[in-house]
Amino acid sequence: MIITDEHGFIIENFGKFLKIKENTCDLAGMNLFEIGKTTFYNETSLDELVNEEKRSIIQTTWNNQRILITYYPAHELDGKKYCTWGLKALSRSDSILMENVVEDKIDFSKSLPKDISRLFIVKSQKMMDVLSTVEMAAKVSSSVLLLGESGVGKEVIARAIHDLGIRKSKPFIAVNCGAIPENLLESELFGYEEGAFSGARKSGALGKFELANKGVLFLDEIGEMPINLQVKLLRVLQEREVTRLGSSDTVKLDIQIIAATNKDIKSLVNKGKFREDLYYRLNVIPIKIPALRERIEELPYLISFFLHKYNGLYDRAIQINQDAIDLMSIYEWPGNIRQLENVIERMVVTSKEAIVDASAVQEFFPLEQEAAQASPPIFNHLMPLQEAMDLVEEQLINMAMEKYKSIKLAAKVLDVSQPTMSRKYKKILAKLSEQTAVPSAKRDILENQLNTRLRSVAIATAAIIQPEEVSELKREPSFSNPIFQKLQSQLTMIRKQAGGIKWAFIFDMVDNKMFRTLAADKDFTMQPGQLYEGTPEFAKVAADAVKGRVGVTKLYRDIYGEWKTSLAPVIDATGKVIALIGYDYSKEYIDSELGKMGRVLKINI
Repeated sequence: MIITDEHGFIIENFGKFLKIKENTCDLAGMNLFEIGKTTFYNETSLDELVNEEKRSIIQTTWNNQRILITYYPAHELDGKKYCTWGLKALSRSDSILMENVVEDKIDFSKSLPKDISRLFIVKSQKMMDVLSTVEMAAKVSSSVLLLGESGVGKEVIARAIHDLGIRKSKPFIAVNCGAIPENLLESELFGYEEGAFSGARKSGALGKFELANKGVLFLDEIGEMPINLQVKLLRVLQEREVTRLGSSDTVKLDIQIIAATNKDIKSLVNKGKFREDLYYRLNVIPIKIPALRERIEELPYLISFFLHKYNGLYDRAIQINQDAIDLMSIYEWPGNIRQLENVIERMVVTSKEAIVDASAVQEFFPLEQEAAQASPPIFNHLMPLQEAMDLVEEQLINMAMEKYKSIKLAAKVLDVSQPTMSRKYKKILAKLSEQTAVPSAKRDILENQLNTRLRSVAIATAAIIQPEEVSELKREPSFSNPIFQKLQSQLTMIRKQAGGIKWAFIFDMVDNKMFRTLAADKDFTMQPGQLYEGTPEFAKVAADAVKGRVGVTKLYRDIYGEWKTSLAPVIDATGKVIALIGYDYSKEYIDSELGKMGRVLKINI
């Protein structure tokens, strides 16, 4: 138990001390919020609990210990506010059980009827949206089209619509349109009279439509239905009546149709394999069920559910460690919930150990097969190696956090420690927070990034130029000079290989704002020996280059257009700056590159 003031400063702590601050035993005088920032590696900070309805969270410490933290609302004593905090170390088994109570960020039980919560494990906003639509579909008789990959639980959703709806006391009939041979499917759906076809029962048989009358008919794998039967199905949906094979009498229907498919049904319509009018008739209430990899935060709860189910079924007591759950959370689950259930059943049945840990998980499914084929990142421009590494690192961290929504899981998949992941991600968030600035400030952020890249190009290519040749050329800058021709070829090659450069040139300095052309690429507009009067922006960066510093100008306008120029010094053997090598980039190119970088870094300008 820890008691703090309203600002988080610790006044007293009681009970068996948890090693959350390495070897420290007395926390008095320290700030709990600051301890949390350096000790726990989840996204929620302790001070956020004070202002939220949520009162408990599970955090992971520097030594990988999971702590249940509970905040008790502040109370006043002698005019001062005091806050009480409870901290409890969780064992592995406690963690699995307690996650179901306290770790979810949204209390869905308050916003959903209890019967929906009973039918579904709902721990993600995507499934929350699905179940909101399910609740609405259950109140009406409109047709429902369930869309989603194989194994996501389409039949479970269909049964929920029945069980929660106005037809829950009536039949629920399921038909797999892909599992019944085409020549039998029609009789299965519509029924038949005696003698309707060879082999028909003497008494005939009711079809699935009649069996489901007053209730719900679930047509699974509707995309597999033959085109000739689609016509008859459309008529049934339009007329709300069915005619058995071999009969002329019609049977009126009061029925709700729920269809499901794992195929892109719009694509089937475009290819002529599915009737467009039937598609629109079925697609009254479409429900897209997300794949398991899109709601991975539900995985621990699903694992717990299936583990309890099969432990009871097979009289086993298998447990799954938290590190195993973490590892399973990184898997892509191409078979979705169905695959997960099969894996858990296999674990319960075949596990030789009472506790399944991360090393044992890989025996049940091949995690390595899910790894994407590694392909090297492509850079179109030279840049300092550390800058390139930082850029790749930032992109990978953002990808991992976007996918797994967890510092712990992202650290595991990127194979770094949680403290390292937390520190790097906080740095990225701090950088992104700058994006809340005004548009001009956002542009400055991107322009600084771009300038770094342009500067690196100038640094790398300046080393190619031989200063002895430049010194020779200064005596006679002309087209006929062999050194000019050699340098022209080199500068043209640099311009083409670097990309984006409009002009590449070498200038001699006449004074602080006048420059003489020594050499340039073959498309350069000025002649050898021609003078150029630099703008103030150009002259300022040139002055720094003369002192040995590589620089990039702001956008400026001269008689030739609007440019951004990078300038680097050409230095001889004595360390003297004898000329400047420069690269001009057009405004159009700069705007295009800023736009690209903005999309990568998610900065809108």
